[in-house]
Amino acid sequence: MPYIITSLCTDCKDTACADVCPVECIYEVKASAANNWQNQLYINPDECIDCTNCEPACPWKAIYEEDQVPAVFAKDIDSNKAIVDAIADFQVAKVTKTHQPTKAEVEANFAKWSFKP
Repeated sequence: MPYIITSLCTDCKDTACADVCPVECIYEVKASAANNWQNQLYINPDECIDCTNCEPACPWKAIYEEDQVPAVFAKDIDSNKAIVDAIADFQVAKVTKTHQPTKAEVEANFAKWSFKP
């Protein structure tokens, strides 16, 4: 069962998950398609091998196994699956070092989505 990047990743786009992905199945939206997709990373479910590396690597706690995605983020399952048919809008995520969020920032991000883990 593939992993899903949820809306908790919106505007964060930390690529620690892509850094540990052995099959490069984590994608970012190309600039030319930015108006068509939410500004976050996505996992191509057809390429994901369920290695589990991405979930603990995500400092924003935005990644879940598909059957564990919280109800508030259920739509993100379809969003991740949709990239398969729109792969031309995406590129493999570039690994870059970004700001590591504090616990308070992660909790504020949860609150933004009315999510309590």
